[in-house]
Amino acid sequence: MIYGSAQDWRKAERRRVLMFGMSGLGKTHLSSMLRGAGGWFHYSIDYRIGTRYMGEFIADNFKREAMKVPFLRELLLTDSVYIASNITFDNLAPLSTYLGKPGNPAKGGLPFAEYMRRQDQHREAEVAALLDTMRFIDRADDIYGYGDFVCDSGGSICEVVDPWNPADPVMTALSQNLLMVWIKGSDAHTAELVRRFDRAPKPMYYQPHFLERMWDEYRSMTGEDAMQVDPDAFVRWTYAQALAHRQPRYAAMADWGVTVTAEEVAEVRDEAGFIDLIARAIEARAPRT
Repeated sequence: MIYGSAQDWRKAERRRVLMFGMSGLGKTHLSSMLRGAGGWFHYSIDYRIGTRYMGEFIADNFKREAMKVPFLRELLLTDSVYIASNITFDNLAPLSTYLGKPGNPAKGGLPFAEYMRRQDQHREAEVAALLDTMRFIDRADDIYGYGDFVCDSGGSICEVVDPWNPADPVMTALSQNLLMVWIKGSDAHTAELVRRFDRAPKPMYYQPHFLERMWDEYRSMTGEDAMQVDPDAFVRWTYAQALAHRQPRYAAMADWGVTVTAEEVAEVRDEAGFIDLIARAIEARAPRT
C-alpha cells in the first residue's frame, strides 16, 4: 500500500484513494462530499467511460432512433439539429440506456449478440478509464493544483480485473498510485440493493462467461426463447445472482488495500471524518501487511 501506516496517511501532503464496491453503498456520495470540501479532485470512472470512450456510441444510438422519426430524420440529414448525451456524475442514464438489456424487442430488448457486443465495448472502455486514473492524478495537480485525489470507480471494476493475479496490470497500476478502499456492504445492504434494483432495473456490465451462463440458465428456467425474454425480468434475476458473484472478487481486491463498511461510511459527515475512517482502516489492516 502507498501509505504504510495511519500516521503516514494523516501526514501525507497528497492523499490519493480509489473507492470500490457495489453501486449504492456510498462511493459517489463520499467522492462528492470530498470534492465539495474544496481540496479534492473527483475522478469518476463511469463519467469518463460515458464521455471519453463511449460518448460516440451513445450519440450514434440516439441518432439511430431519431432517424426512425420522419420529422427528426429530415432535420438530422440537413444538420439542423444536434443530438448528444448529457451525462453527469449523478446521471449516467445515457450510458445505461446504450448498454441496454437482452430480450423481446417489443419490450425494448436487444438481440443477445448485440447486447454482448455493447458489453465488450464497455469492458474496453472501463479498462482504459481506469488506466487513465494516473494521468488524471497528474492533471489534477498540474492544471488545477489539487493534491488530494479520489477515484470513484464503477461497480463493475471487479469484473475487469483479476485480483488474484499479483501481476494484474490494472490492479498493479492503481495500487501503486492510490489506496484501494473497499466499501463492504452487509446482508441488509444486499437485500436493500436488490429491492432498489427491482424497482428500477438498469443495465450493468458483467463478465461475458457469467452473462452467457445467466442467459442460458434463465431461459432454461422459464422455457422462453431469446425473443420471448422480458428484458427487465432477466436483468432483475441476473442482478441478484451478480451480488454473490461479485462478493469474492471485491474481497480479493481488498487484499490490495483496506476495507471499510457501508455503516461506517454512512456516519462520515466531512473531510475530517473521512480521514479518520481511512486511518482506522489502515490500522486494522496493519497486522496483515
